[in-house]
Amino acid sequence: MLTKAQALLPQLIELRRTIHRNPELGFDVFKTAELVTRTLKGLGAEAQTQVGKTGVVGYLGDNEGPVVAIRADMDALPILEANQVDYASQNPGKMHACGHDAHTTMLLGAAMLLTREKFNGQIRLIFQPSEEISDSEGISGAPRMIADGALKDVDAVIALHVDGTVDAGKIGAEAGMVGAACDTFYGHVLGVGGHGAHPNLALDPIWLAAQTLNALYAIPSRRVDPFLPSVLSIGVVRGGEASNVIPKSVYIEGTLRSMDKETRELLITEVEHCFQIPKALGGDFQLRIERGYPPLCNDSGVNDTIIQTGKDLLGADNIAKPRRSMGAEDFSFMTETAPGAMFRLGVKRPDGPPKFLHTPDFDIDENALPIGSAMLAETALRLLKQYGG
Repeated sequence: MLTKAQALLPQLIELRRTIHRNPELGFDVFKTAELVTRTLKGLGAEAQTQVGKTGVVGYLGDNEGPVVAIRADMDALPILEANQVDYASQNPGKMHACGHDAHTTMLLGAAMLLTREKFNGQIRLIFQPSEEISDSEGISGAPRMIADGALKDVDAVIALHVDGTVDAGKIGAEAGMVGAACDTFYGHVLGVGGHGAHPNLALDPIWLAAQTLNALYAIPSRRVDPFLPSVLSIGVVRGGEASNVIPKSVYIEGTLRSMDKETRELLITEVEHCFQIPKALGGDFQLRIERGYPPLCNDSGVNDTIIQTGKDLLGADNIAKPRRSMGAEDFSFMTETAPGAMFRLGVKRPDGPPKFLHTPDFDIDENALPIGSAMLAETALRLLKQYGG
């Protein structure tokens, strides 16, 4: 399978660069979805469009027997690209800085490989929009596609994610919790505005916010069991416009990360307690907590198949235990729906520095594209056999 995939390298590079030049955000992945649909139909595959708003689902095989799904995300990030390459983003302020262009390309590569194979059952190719953000109802691409039946009757689902800190040719896979739940809080600390020269006649919301911030930052270290992973990070604090004017309010926005249900609920409860502090000091508050993605849990059986496939295709020396991350992935909704696992694919150039996700200079070693395609295709075939195909 890997040898067959290597022969596709020129096609995969062209696909990836086309997608990279034309990044699209959220659910607005119209051109990318058109490219995916056109490519699938060119391979003779059935392609269903507008699944989960703008997603695409390809179908290979037949409706008899087990069903294995492979998922790739298609959306980009609102980042201005810094790379000086001929395939750099042509949409200023938008960039494939998380590798979704590579994910989409490698799933198309897997489709090219699988259309040449004979197998019993069905392999479903899920091209998902909006992994990075949610819509106006707070729902991202994965649950939207699930609601539209993308995982109906699926026995197992797999995915990969590129890693710019690991050399191309290596993969990392681990069973259990490998990604965090992600929740967001949006708070307003309310006081009474006034003249900076007369703070006693106002109720300074910046002072109130300072007490709130101290309490918020203490939650992981003072309220959560030290043996349980948890993160609270505040990304926005905004209030005031002039040095001699006490404002009426201060806005605070932050993220919560956790690996288990109990810690997740504790973090949310403690944030609610912290925002009571302004009220105790005479002020008030407004708070909204938006529940995001659940933790990502890799099924042990599916993960074992990924590892064995990697050993057979790449050699045992190229299989690593991945570094756990408090990053979040909405693929977690899919692994809640069917047994599934996501593995990491190294895309770092051997002679270059590490490239970190969500940065303006993120890029990949394109020699990893056939490796990802072969891993997805071969793992899907093996899972079909395991489920009776």
